[in-house]
Amino acid sequence: MDLSAIDALRDRWQAGLAAVQSLTDLKTLGDEFLGRKSGSITALMKTLGSLPAEHKREFGALVNALKQEIETSLTARREALEATQLPAGSVDVTLPGRPLPLGRVHPLMQVRQQVEDIFTRMGYEILEGPEVEDDFHNFEALNMPPDHPARDMQDTLYLDVPIAGGIWGAHRTVDGRAPEAQVRAATLLRTHTSAMQIRYMKTFPPPVRIIVPGRVYRRDNLDLTHTPMFQQFEGLVVGEGVTLADLKGTFETMLRELFGDVRIRLRPSFFPYTEPSAEIDISCHRCDGAGCGMCKGTGWLEILGSGMVHPAVFEAVGYDPERVSGFAFGMGMERVAMLKYGVEDIRLFYENDLRFLEQFPVV
Repeated sequence: MDLSAIDALRDRWQAGLAAVQSLTDLKTLGDEFLGRKSGSITALMKTLGSLPAEHKREFGALVNALKQEIETSLTARREALEATQLPAGSVDVTLPGRPLPLGRVHPLMQVRQQVEDIFTRMGYEILEGPEVEDDFHNFEALNMPPDHPARDMQDTLYLDVPIAGGIWGAHRTVDGRAPEAQVRAATLLRTHTSAMQIRYMKTFPPPVRIIVPGRVYRRDNLDLTHTPMFQQFEGLVVGEGVTLADLKGTFETMLRELFGDVRIRLRPSFFPYTEPSAEIDISCHRCDGAGCGMCKGTGWLEILGSGMVHPAVFEAVGYDPERVSGFAFGMGMERVAMLKYGVEDIRLFYENDLRFLEQFPVV
């Protein structure tokens, strides 16, 4: 009688049991040895029929002993594994966290962060102001009285919301009461963030060095480059001896950081709150000024409006125009993003189409 098969089977069981890491592994191992049809113990018991009669009793007893040994160790290992299992609904804090997909910074926010970073390094303060404004801060203090034709350029969205007190004294009737129609007409969605410049100058004396980013609103959605709501950066520098050369030097530095090695030029223009006024262009960064579809063959791209602050604006806030001077500027964030990234339809920035947004780098 050869007992080596029993010893070999015991060795296989002990090796397999040592490698078990889970209840699933243990069940697979148990089926391999104790399965009724194809288990190793079952197969060993089937060999009893071929043994001589004098050896059957001894061989059968040894196989049954191995079977009991396997069952005992199987039960002990199962209990040990079950003791390490977490209760239903619990969380194994030792497991690694699930990786989260990286989001993208919206292209308009990327432009805003870049511009804010540039001006912050230049020593500018970043401000935000109310989107619902009054007529005084949005127009009158910026040298645009009620009959000024420049108001038509803004195409303002007025709100039917009455406001009383404060600056409305300028609109009162002879008997001291504010006409409801005048009060309602003076409430509007701001057409530019320059209104915050007025608020700042009325509160703080010069020197001033600020930028004001934010949403502005106009009745303007005539083509693919305009929307009724868009975002602007407007800035203001006031102090003694501030000149047009300071304005030019500021934007040579700023625009080269934003667009690379570009040239700039100033063209005469008109804005009611600056005198002299200038449009600032950059050489087309796509064709390097040679002329292409983006710049319409001119080699130049209009980027922002600017100019020296009009004395009437200083007088409206209580600054002495004989003592201080300054420059102001404004540019659209969508305009910058469209030129920087070659986007032709402004609506893409607001449709939240992932196919569009995923084209921009993760920053």
